[in-house]
Amino acid sequence: VQLQASGGGLVQAGGSLRLSCKPSRIITSTFWASDMGWYRQAPGRQRGLVALSISGGETNYADSVKGRFTITRDNAKKMVYLQMNSLNSEDTAVYYCYRRWQGTDYWGQGTQVTVSS
Repeated sequence: VQLQASGGGLVQAGGSLRLSCKPSRIITSTFWASDMGWYRQAPGRQRGLVALSISGGETNYADSVKGRFTITRDNAKKMVYLQMNSLNSEDTAVYYCYRRWQGTDYWGQGTQVTVSS
């Protein structure tokens, strides 16, 4: 299974971006049963959770992005999105799509988000 992330880029502080992720070769019921989310890693820092959409419907966010970022998923399309608003320089990082299913973690290749001040 590959996680194809897209939507990264360069944006000015205060701007918005939307990241998208689609697992390949996965059936709808398996996607529905998966936890899907986004992690990020800035230079010199460990990878950390940004947002998580749990299969039962609950969502979790890092404190630093609460109120600015929103994770959504479309189970029919097997897509997960991360809407990022009010971006600031601290949000600059490589963002990784993430999936957890039956105790196994899957990672995408990462998409760069750069916020210029």
